[in-house]
Amino acid sequence: MALPMDSGGEMEIRIDKDKRECGIAAADKAEEVLEKTLANKGRACFVVATGASQFDFLASLTSRKGIDWSRTTMFHLDEYIGLPEDHPASFRRYLKERLIDLVHPGQVHLVDGQAPDPRAECGRLKGLISRETIDAAFIGIGENGHLAFNDPPADFETTEPYILVELDEACRRQQLGEGWFPSLEDVPARAISMSMNQIMKAETIICTVPDQRKARAVKDCFEGEVSPLRPASLLLEHGRAFLFLDEGSASLLK
Repeated sequence: MALPMDSGGEMEIRIDKDKRECGIAAADKAEEVLEKTLANKGRACFVVATGASQFDFLASLTSRKGIDWSRTTMFHLDEYIGLPEDHPASFRRYLKERLIDLVHPGQVHLVDGQAPDPRAECGRLKGLISRETIDAAFIGIGENGHLAFNDPPADFETTEPYILVELDEACRRQQLGEGWFPSLEDVPARAISMSMNQIMKAETIICTVPDQRKARAVKDCFEGEVSPLRPASLLLEHGRAFLFLDEGSASLLK
């Protein structure tokens, strides 16, 4: 199926039976995009998300044998401020265990949430990503409709690639509910996040959103108006975004 985009095009939506099939379908598209980019440009630059919703997608993608990962450059979406890399909820640890140590991208640019000066870390990442064209962004959507850690109301105006953000309670409760932290008090309140406008610069966006608990966010973001109160709704203005759902996350769509 397809949804009309504000850009005049359509957002392609695929609905699979369950989260495993959803992840495989999204990985099929990601493999296609990466292989085509490598064939045409000789290298590929991609952004990758973390979180429980990406488990099946990453497991499938990293099992593909046709991608020359040595010619890829990876950028990281977001990271908690102050969280040690060895913490179970660290996104740096997540990416090393589920992607980097498995396929070994040629270059990896992680967000250092323990940098002494988080603003300087945003500046360091800006210097790196500003030199690149992002060929693909592999992302998900939060229960509150966020992309990366851009909680509502998201900043649709900033042109900075990475920003400091305050996490809202709904976002922090999602992290608790997914089992990353023992209590709400343990979930950090601040993070470094790739901005909305930087995410939108990706040539292709592959958004993988399985699970019934995401159904309301999917409906609100893609059947309502584009609004900072529904951050992922901005994808309707992209032009080349692919949305992969399962029956649970698609259950409220008309």
